[in-house]
Amino acid sequence: MPRNVEAVACTPVPLNPAGFNRSAKMPYGVKPAHIQRAMQDFIDFLGFINTQLSTKKIERLESFLMPANFSSMVGEFMAAAIPKYCKTIVRNKYHNGHPDLLPKDRYPGDSILHAPDGIEVKASRHKSGWQGHNAEKVWLLEFVFDSNRSSDAGKGIEPRPFRFIKVVGAALTLEDWAFSGRSDTSRRTITASVTRSGFQKMEANWIYRA
Repeated sequence: MPRNVEAVACTPVPLNPAGFNRSAKMPYGVKPAHIQRAMQDFIDFLGFINTQLSTKKIERLESFLMPANFSSMVGEFMAAAIPKYCKTIVRNKYHNGHPDLLPKDRYPGDSILHAPDGIEVKASRHKSGWQGHNAEKVWLLEFVFDSNRSSDAGKGIEPRPFRFIKVVGAALTLEDWAFSGRSDTSRRTITASVTRSGFQKMEANWIYRA
């Protein structure tokens, strides 16, 4: 593999400034501008880390982390970055608390195991069929991206830079989820997937499109 192909892939694709929907509706004072600045932070972070790894001839993060772990990292980063720019929300300080973002000062210590208010943040390589561990009423914010996977090198898939494809979000109800089954021999954690109705709600309130 030519070294320059891998080097080029270290720098994420820039955001499209015209791709943000300034009319998108989000709760608790969150604005598309806050989302844009948080996304830019992640692009800067990933570009810096991958460039430094490249100087040591180490693979990019997305090329050696398990796909689910990398997706989780994207979501966790966004949940941490958005409150930097929107001062009316905070990161839920409860370990594995739900949802990820809470209205500021709504709960003692900004920490709660499970709250009816807030925003759940997810990231995925999939353009639909997004998943969660539980079917529940929640405002879901989904960051959809494209990047290499850890299995790509073995399949002859060339390096390509990370890019955000879209961001969508909406208030979902229990009816907008369906549990995903598994076989008797599967060890996969049972999850719930966003149904067509939930997908349509989120797409109608798109926040970013590349």
